[in-house]
Amino acid sequence: MIAVSAAARRAAAALADAAPRIFWTDPDVPGHDVPEPAPPLSGRVRADLAVVGGGFSGLWSALIAKERDPDRDVVLLEARTVGWAASGRNGGFCEASLTHGYANGAERWPDEIVELERLGRQNLDRIADAVERHGIDCEFERTGQLILATRDWHNAELAEYGEQLRALGHKAVNLDADQARAEVNSPTYLGGLYEPDGTAMLHPAKLAWGLRAACLRLGVRIFEHSPVRSIRSEPVAVRLETRGGSVSAPAVAWGTGAFPGPLRRIRRHVVPVYDYVLMTEPLTADQKNAVGWKSRAGLSDAANQFHYYRLTADDRILWGGYDVIYHYGGGIRPEYDQRSETFQRLAEHFFETFPQLPDVRFTHRWGGVIDTCSRFCAYFDTAYDGRLAYAAGYTGLGVGATRFGAEVMLDTLAGADTELTRPEMVRTKPLPFPPEPLRFAGIELTRRSIAAADRNGGRRNLWLRGLDAVGLGFDS
Repeated sequence: MIAVSAAARRAAAALADAAPRIFWTDPDVPGHDVPEPAPPLSGRVRADLAVVGGGFSGLWSALIAKERDPDRDVVLLEARTVGWAASGRNGGFCEASLTHGYANGAERWPDEIVELERLGRQNLDRIADAVERHGIDCEFERTGQLILATRDWHNAELAEYGEQLRALGHKAVNLDADQARAEVNSPTYLGGLYEPDGTAMLHPAKLAWGLRAACLRLGVRIFEHSPVRSIRSEPVAVRLETRGGSVSAPAVAWGTGAFPGPLRRIRRHVVPVYDYVLMTEPLTADQKNAVGWKSRAGLSDAANQFHYYRLTADDRILWGGYDVIYHYGGGIRPEYDQRSETFQRLAEHFFETFPQLPDVRFTHRWGGVIDTCSRFCAYFDTAYDGRLAYAAGYTGLGVGATRFGAEVMLDTLAGADTELTRPEMVRTKPLPFPPEPLRFAGIELTRRSIAAADRNGGRRNLWLRGLDAVGLGFDS
């Protein structure tokens, strides 16, 4: 018989009543006014712009298009319901970075990283402005983010990172162990880096629903439960066919994330990986005092296999990350949304971080797919003689960066030369992934090598150094 540790038993008990559904979209949670779905597309429709995908990428595309030209006829098609996929099941971190962090961007585009950082901060400001302008009640809090050192070697990396951010003119404060624990109380913290201006917390489903409502007020025609089954080229338009009808438009903005549908060229560059999240019950006043967390900053640790966690508006703790799972062949299935071994591992890690919360229980557990590419941030391209523009590969930072991607798609469709379309990041594509079985083998080897680096003081093995050498390296 295999002995079960006390930590494992505590984690299992805390998970016992966790509902296998997404907290953000759970209609039983007070304040979750889930909108009635729009009817599916029926018959043949014409529009000036067709948008495919009812996540953040598509919603921002439709909204900005109508704001730029109120007379433009915009149609949005969503395969399920608005915010159903990654946009409604993420952690609610809205970050300024367009490049999945400064380090990843500086490594790939050193000559334009200053401009990319500026554009990212500008993009976050514009999200905040849109939330206020359209009256979107999505619990938007510009709290900043605190990255925690939980191993000695993390502090050296965070010290260097802080210097880089300050050189760009960003606010960044390095913390020692006592200062980090004064911010949020955990015996695992050995230091940290607080960046107050680059991250906001929000309720992602409420943001999606709010953008949907804003689009409808401006006259966007939204059709839900209308997956695009095929794409046809017409003389001066693109026709998108669904089960119940079709939309013909001279311009198409395609933002479907990890679900490429009939736009098959995306499959060479994007793979779906699963990420998992737990949500606690609301903390009592005593429990919150035991943790501190007065700044309400979003938190993550500095490991390669990192956790991200945050407070919700009603003082629950969302706790996610660590495991990233790819299924052979890029499979996406409903049963993959639940993974008991990952939830158990996450719960054990939670109680290691916050031993002062032994009685906290989890109310929700869920997972979902992230669209990632070999450069770990979004890329942009066109199809159908430039009449269709698409963005994909956001790798977990799409809550903020999708708004930037929407503007890039709209500018590209208009043939405009703008500050958003000029960067090399926008004009180039990532290296494609190899076919199976090499794809699965490479992803698994990378995942295991990253875990080994965490165990070995951050030292990267031959495989990771080889990826670094060809521009495929990633360490968070």
